[in-house]
Amino acid sequence: MTNTELILAIDQGTTGSTCLLVDASFRVHGRSTVEFPQHFPRPGWVEHDADELWSSVITALEQALSAASADASQIKAIGVTNQRETSLLWDRATGTPLHRAIVWQDRRTAERCAALRAAGHEDRVRETTGLVLDPYFSGTKLAWVLDNIEGARARAEAGELAAGTIDTYVLWRLTGGDVHATEPSNASRTMLWPLRGGGWSEELCALLGVPLATLPRVHPSAHPFGETRGVAGLPDGIPICGIAGDQQAALFGQACFSPGEAKCTYGTGAFVMMNTGSEIVPSKHGLLTTVGWQLGEATTFCLEGSSFMAGAVVQWLRDQLGFFSSAAEIEALARTVEDAGGVVLVPAHAGLGAPHWRPEARGLIRGLTRGTGRAHIARAALEGIALQITDLLDAMAADLGKPLAGLRVDGGAAANNLLMQIQADLLGLPLQRPTMLEATALGAVSLAGLGAGLWSDTTALRDAWVQDRAFDPHGNAEAIAELRAAWTKAVALA
Repeated sequence: MTNTELILAIDQGTTGSTCLLVDASFRVHGRSTVEFPQHFPRPGWVEHDADELWSSVITALEQALSAASADASQIKAIGVTNQRETSLLWDRATGTPLHRAIVWQDRRTAERCAALRAAGHEDRVRETTGLVLDPYFSGTKLAWVLDNIEGARARAEAGELAAGTIDTYVLWRLTGGDVHATEPSNASRTMLWPLRGGGWSEELCALLGVPLATLPRVHPSAHPFGETRGVAGLPDGIPICGIAGDQQAALFGQACFSPGEAKCTYGTGAFVMMNTGSEIVPSKHGLLTTVGWQLGEATTFCLEGSSFMAGAVVQWLRDQLGFFSSAAEIEALARTVEDAGGVVLVPAHAGLGAPHWRPEARGLIRGLTRGTGRAHIARAALEGIALQITDLLDAMAADLGKPLAGLRVDGGAAANNLLMQIQADLLGLPLQRPTMLEATALGAVSLAGLGAGLWSDTTALRDAWVQDRAFDPHGNAEAIAELRAAWTKAVALA
């Protein structure tokens, strides 16, 4: 065991929690990912048990320390990154959740969003928050719990309940219930946070039915949020110094610090995000305008497009259809055919996100013949993931008035070389893949290091970015045009 000082990154994701122990030179000493159960009580509903989620964090921490042969006393700062819109409410006195966390993929508030849209509120929500009225975001999820758990609304208005996204809950648990706080990248995903500042919007809280008394304090993304207290496996007093939502953390971890730089993270969903600097760029093509991060008084804004199913499509083929036993096997299976044989798979299992915003859409496979095999469907799944991203990049280019010059990629599915090549061919853009695919965790480490004063600015973070491989486009233009036309028809039917 060495005496190296370490930063702990807690990456709390949709299907599992990852802990990484990283030194000041960004060398990973230990990592562990622990999955936890997903709960699907009704069609379109997705939930997490908060205790199962927290248990996965603690187990991942124990395993990462063991892998690093490190002692917890070596941890000098903690950074947290998280699945963003997933939210829950809990009792301030006991810490007991009122209900399972409602996951970002959950569609139960689609009717509520449609009613708000029909009442003419969407333009105001978009103007204020940069978001669209969609069940993806946290505000209507929190209101659903308050309206469906007996006595919850009265308790919330009395200040007895705490609400938050998952970073807020993890911070609460890390500090033994001392700190109820978040930061702007997560706050901006609630439909309750104005992009132009001023704190939580009383107008939107009233519109969505979320009492201000439940909401956390909001600090900059690199900030001394609090210190550990009563956490199994950790000594008291370790500062938590950096927090950001997973996609913003990935953009930060990819060193996209300048306006115009962009990344795509291929995780459970897939998310394109581009830095627009201090400029708030309203989208006219179905994208979101959101906060990237806040350092000191300076806020960086972004354009973002999200697809709800990416790696989750591969999991579906594995778990529900039994195509393979490991998600990594999809690449070898898809390579056994030259193309998808006319099959198009639209991964709309949880609705369509940007730029379509159709929560009622459902997954679709089109073009099956007697000759269609598992390999064709597997390849169509990879193409479906990449085609969604192509739609998002087209919308981003339209908002900017010019195409992007390139794209950095990360996330677990970015390890799939075939998917990355398909993506480069469809976009006609070079892709850059870093050596460290866990860019979300790297972003959490970077923010924590800044918050703890290990680095004075982002220069060292940019220098630490190392490319693993580039993917240059070399697809057949005619075949790509045919595939995109078939995709457009299939999306209309989903």
